Amino acid sequence: MKRYRTRRPIGALLALTAAGGLLLTGCGGGGDAAHGAKDSAADSRGGSAPLPAPDRPRGEGGQRFEGGETGENGDSRDTAPAPGHLSTFALDVDTASYGYARRTLSEGRLPDPSTVRPEEFVNSFRQDYDRPDGDGFTVTVDGARTDEGDWSLVRVGLATRGAEQEGDRPPAALTFVIDISGSMAEPGRLDLAKESLGTMTDRLRDDDSVALVTFSDEAETVLPMTRLGDRRGRIHDAIDSLEPTDSTNLGAGVETGYATAVEGRREGATNRVVLVSDALANTGDTDADAILERIADARREHGITLFGVGVGSDYGDALMERLADKGDGHTTYVSDTEDAREVFCEQLPRHVELTARDAKAQVAFDPETVAEFRLVGYDNRRVADEDFRDDRVDGGEVGPGHTVTALYAVRVRPGADGHLATATVRWLDPDTRAPHEESGDVETDALDGSVWDADHGLRVTATAAYFADALRSTHADHGDGDHGDGDHGDDNYADDSHGDDSQSYDGRHGSLPGAPGLGELAERADSLADRTEDEDVRGLAEAIGTANRLT
Repeated sequence: MKRYRTRRPIGALLALTAAGGLLLTGCGGGGDAAHGAKDSAADSRGGSAPLPAPDRPRGEGGQRFEGGETGENGDSRDTAPAPGHLSTFALDVDTASYGYARRTLSEGRLPDPSTVRPEEFVNSFRQDYDRPDGDGFTVTVDGARTDEGDWSLVRVGLATRGAEQEGDRPPAALTFVIDISGSMAEPGRLDLAKESLGTMTDRLRDDDSVALVTFSDEAETVLPMTRLGDRRGRIHDAIDSLEPTDSTNLGAGVETGYATAVEGRREGATNRVVLVSDALANTGDTDADAILERIADARREHGITLFGVGVGSDYGDALMERLADKGDGHTTYVSDTEDAREVFCEQLPRHVELTARDAKAQVAFDPETVAEFRLVGYDNRRVADEDFRDDRVDGGEVGPGHTVTALYAVRVRPGADGHLATATVRWLDPDTRAPHEESGDVETDALDGSVWDADHGLRVTATAAYFADALRSTHADHGDGDHGDGDHGDDNYADDSHGDDSQSYDGRHGSLPGAPGLGELAERADSLADRTEDEDVRGLAEAIGTANRLT
């Protein structure tokens, strides 16, 4: 399989000052994160003059495509394709959807299709993309054929530099907002949070600080921002005192948490709010937008962002996801001690340092070779194509050691040969807010092989995507959910782009072209897990097998 990676740095166009801290907590060592991250330094927006669209291919002889212009010399890379051949989205590397699906399946239930977000399944697995030497991204684009006609899967992989070693990070100032409502009494909720926080406290550095806020029907600051040093015993006592009670006023908890974080904010440290909850809000503000409005100043003026950790068999997935997406944050889900240790001791240390903010990706498909395409997932993260270079438009925040994967279903025109697509990622420097870009290309001959014979990473990506696709197709009403702008449901794979000979894909088992049944997918996942001896892939195979039995 051929991979194409082209780095095209575009120099800084605008420098705006912003508060941008860096953080690695002391719970885990260095190395690359298993999951992506989304964590910004500040929410103030700076504009820049729009740049020309990325260089794009066109037809032989320089003929005009709709929305493009013909260059004087007919060069094949100085005009944009038809608007329908662009796909733009904000980077999003949450993983809560996959974790919650596994928890639900382990309890003998199929997850509600509305909680299944394919991009979170895909981004729950390590990838071996090349990494840049400094801040920013590398772009890797590859793909392979499916078993369905002219359809292929094309993978766009973005990677940041490796995470810094523990000793290289600045101090941390973490405000933990803990749900102690009655529903948190269920095993695997508050007890799991207390154990994890205790472990993390023992591993933080002496110059780190911790604050603790609890909420049920009201919110309370149990522990103001406290430098660890010789005060670990005081912090452990505060954690051990937590007991479940009353209802869930999540809005009050988040508001008090941010107020506590602002009051205890440390210059030179990275300040974060970490929300641990089942997100089953039933008192006070229960609307994400209303909650976010109440903490807007704290986010924008002080650069304090939200990391949501979901727990519980009943979980307010939609509320937590919106809080993170609109609050420049990140969400994950924990169901047992192993998950909790990974989140608090492995993921969290890497989620809080920032290397890129307001990051967006735009993929330009060549209309000469691509008949139609569809982005898998990212329903709530779509961005208008013309806003790709509008730096006032919100993107995603990414830290070191992370990878971001986007998967496309692409129907190649019969007999087409040559350039297939160009993927470009644009982000702002977290300190100067100067914009940067990197691009990568892929040719049609990269799709010669079958997806089931592709390299390990692409096979895992395809398996995770097919699994999510199947879970969204297990209920008759799966197409009635919120699909985001421009998405008309999962039954039609022609809604992102239509060539002149466009036709819809009507999947037999699901909406992804070449989708195998769950039984076959389980066998393929089992075989992949055996060959790779990858524990994460083994967990995926087990989840697929369980879903197959439940259907």
